[in-house]
Amino acid sequence: MSNEVATANVFTPPSTQQFGVESASTAIAAQSKAMVESRYIMAMRNPRNWDAVRQDLIKECRRPSFAHNKSAYYIKPIGQGVEGLGIRFVEVALRCMKNVLVETTMIFEDEIKEVHRVSVTDLEANITYPLDVRVSKTVERAKPNSDGSYLSVRKNSYGKDVFTILGTDDDLLNKRGALISKAIRTIGLRIIPGDLCDEAEDIIKSIRMDAAAKDPDAERRKVVDAFASIGVSATDLTGYLGHDLGKCSPAQIVTLRGIYGAIRDGEATWVTVMQNKSEQAPGESAQPKSIPTCSSESFEKNKAGWHKVIESGKKSVNELITTIQTKELLTPDQKMEIASWEIKGEAS
Repeated sequence: MSNEVATANVFTPPSTQQFGVESASTAIAAQSKAMVESRYIMAMRNPRNWDAVRQDLIKECRRPSFAHNKSAYYIKPIGQGVEGLGIRFVEVALRCMKNVLVETTMIFEDEIKEVHRVSVTDLEANITYPLDVRVSKTVERAKPNSDGSYLSVRKNSYGKDVFTILGTDDDLLNKRGALISKAIRTIGLRIIPGDLCDEAEDIIKSIRMDAAAKDPDAERRKVVDAFASIGVSATDLTGYLGHDLGKCSPAQIVTLRGIYGAIRDGEATWVTVMQNKSEQAPGESAQPKSIPTCSSESFEKNKAGWHKVIESGKKSVNELITTIQTKELLTPDQKMEIASWEIKGEAS
């Protein structure tokens, strides 16, 4: 009898594996739910004041160190030049707005690429803008790996071989950070009200122009030193301007600073700057022409051909967008649709 009782009272624990999986998944789900709820609750309890947002943002833009930051405002050498607010401005603006959530999650990875989903959410309006970013794990080098291996090879404009190899962790860290920053800037600008962007842009350009006008020699030396840090010499700048650096006007100094910012942020290279310069007809810069925005009709008419370019691998998404914007400026929605083609092509 005692043996039967002892046997009946023996505790039989559930499967360790089953208990571990269920408890872990339940804990993760509860944690995720709590985090989401807490963010929205805090946003409702502390709603933003748009007048305070504007005041804080203008205060930041009026700081010379911020206005002169290469990533606050840049000029891409496409056509007559494409100007825009950079990632530093977007980061500051979102911080001033508050109640904005920026998230980055890796959704796919293989030996050749990574795909990261970047999203920006306005917690007060409950609006989320997502964008998938493809990060290639390859880099181009003048030589193959030490063992002679490489993925592919092509000829550059000088007729020399350029080898595609797998990048190191440091290479990937830089590429990943640059592409994710661009995505945050692109979709972040959709959250920030347009009137605040326009006002901030005017302030930044005004401060840069004032500094160049007050002491052009000092500003010119700063710009020359900045370009030297990325391998562009004073002789190269003279060739771009078409005259001696000492004759730079304040407007030209501001333009050079914007181009430097675009190169440092990976939006352009000095080669593309000079190519764009050579493509412009003489006297064209005296009467700049604005690049029209791509209409819905034009986009629908051309997107099939653009889609084939992506599918065939002839151009990456960024290369295609850059080419298109030499003739027509794409809207953020059009850029996001083009970016989705590459992801869909890989999934299939």
